[in-house]
Amino acid sequence: MAEQASPRGTFLKIADALRVRIEADPGMTELPSAADLVRDYKISRGVALRAFGVLQREGVAEPVPGGRWRVVRAGESADRRPLDERIAAIITDEGLEAGTAFPSASVLAARFGVSRPTVTKALDKLEAAGVLAGGGQGRVRTVRAAPIREERS
Repeated sequence: MAEQASPRGTFLKIADALRVRIEADPGMTELPSAADLVRDYKISRGVALRAFGVLQREGVAEPVPGGRWRVVRAGESADRRPLDERIAAIITDEGLEAGTAFPSASVLAARFGVSRPTVTKALDKLEAAGVLAGGGQGRVRTVRAAPIREERS
């Protein structure tokens, strides 16, 4: 009788394989999706998620809103502020003044590594707060005012 592969520990083998890929590619910033792991390794989604959990406990990876996983490198700090705050910081960091054109949702999506609809939601929040003006399909958003940082207690 042929020996069958044991499902026990499969997630550890997947985690090891991902760790090797991370170490081999210093430019790797995002892990493959759970769907990619399911397809490539012929495993269940649960096994893929357990492998991600191992990497998270080891401090090698962290979840990103939207179901993806980001590689965490030693000595690297990630900006964990909400997206709308990070986008608003562009105004002060780059010294944009009122009336200045603001980068498009596509440009911001590429810059922050998120989807365009996610950026659009953050931009809508900034418009509602009075930081940005304009927007909408085919219209250029402009800076209305510098963002006001709220104090949290």
